[in-house]
Amino acid sequence: MDIIIIGAGPIGINCAIEAKKRGFTAIVLEKGVLVNSIYNFPTNMTFFSTSQLLEIGEVPFVSHDDKPTRTEALEYFRRVVSSWQLDVRTYTEVLGMQSEARGGYEVQTNKGTFSSKNVIICTGFYDTPRKLHIPGENRSKVKHFYNDPHPYVGQKIVVVGAANSACDVALETYYKGAEVTMVIRKDSIYKGVKYWIRPNIENRINKGEIKAYFNTEVIEIKEKSVILQTAEGCLEIENDFVLAMTGYKPNYPLFKKLGIDILDDSAKTLVHDPDTLETNLPNVYIAGVINAGLQTSKLFIENTRVHAQMILKAILES
Repeated sequence: MDIIIIGAGPIGINCAIEAKKRGFTAIVLEKGVLVNSIYNFPTNMTFFSTSQLLEIGEVPFVSHDDKPTRTEALEYFRRVVSSWQLDVRTYTEVLGMQSEARGGYEVQTNKGTFSSKNVIICTGFYDTPRKLHIPGENRSKVKHFYNDPHPYVGQKIVVVGAANSACDVALETYYKGAEVTMVIRKDSIYKGVKYWIRPNIENRINKGEIKAYFNTEVIEIKEKSVILQTAEGCLEIENDFVLAMTGYKPNYPLFKKLGIDILDDSAKTLVHDPDTLETNLPNVYIAGVINAGLQTSKLFIENTRVHAQMILKAILES
């Protein structure tokens, strides 16, 4: 095997396509399902990007509207993998990696060991939520991923956060009959919220239809309530579910297992050459949004598609 690719998201798939174009054999290892992050997006989600900006492998992405839905994206990437006849191994979790004496790497998974000279890591960040680290966060009523509003009909829910995901969740559950309270650390909704969402959420808050506590944090989650730390002091409110839309981060424990060095800076960026995307390990590369570390709003599918070409060029020249 010439190349092992860890992660079957859009960029991992694109790397496999670029490898095939250049005559390399490649295998893609994915711990979950194909495009696992997109699969875990909210059921009714619409992308901010256009379908054209999400295209890879010269496979046209045709959607009903300019901005495709989650369902359309899942169908599209299934079609891409089928069209290119890529070797994608889903439900194959990478557990570690070791250097081989003859050169190259041995990648250990829950379904056996794979060997290759080159490894490309494209694990994204959506699978690893940013935790609140407060008492009660492990209760079953706390959700870090949101799929559908139906379970929350008639329920008292707390939405933690003020960015796009939090606002989307607050609005969708409110419209389906939930009693929604938003808990926001700062004094306003995040300035980068989508332009068609921001006026709606602000109007709902201003009219009191969605309750919002600004400059506030959840400090404890109880069975039937949550405790908030507000500017005026502690407050306990009734609660059935907590939807913690606090963002996500790269899988740093996995990177440490693989031997990838991490810079000691605020972004916790993985050590890599900006021109080749090679890490501190020879012939081990990183692609996609993980290149930005904790700055998860800096890179997206559309501006990281070029990573596959950069890496394959480096492999060809090595």
